[in-house]
Amino acid sequence: MVPLLIVIHVVVCIIMILIVLLQGGKGADIGASFGGASQTVFGSSGPTDFLGKLTTWSAAIFMITSLSLAYLSSGGKTPSVVDRAPLASENQASKSLPVPEGIDQTLPPVEQKQSVPESPAPSQDKAPAPKTEVK
Repeated sequence: MVPLLIVIHVVVCIIMILIVLLQGGKGADIGASFGGASQTVFGSSGPTDFLGKLTTWSAAIFMITSLSLAYLSSGGKTPSVVDRAPLASENQASKSLPVPEGIDQTLPPVEQKQSVPESPAPSQDKAPAPKTEVK
């Protein structure tokens, strides 16, 4: 089943690449009206309807095969992250780890920083520096 899905998936990928490359840009209609080659291969309605539907169908098949391959590769199991989360009792047990013998468990005393006296503010009684003009 999986090899068949892989083959279908690869074929649809190649078809979708070709379909996208066949579609012209938005400016292709203007160029064709001034003597360019006309695209009557896809009928009188032009390539937009035919290639648009083909693109839609190939994209839908691509998504279905992608999801199917992802589901089958997981073995049908749907593991949840919640199932692997530790319980609250396990979290509390991990916080209180045993301390090996010979290690001092007391905390060192906290040193208080000495306050540094602020420098005196500059005096306001000095005259401002004279301005010099540059010519």
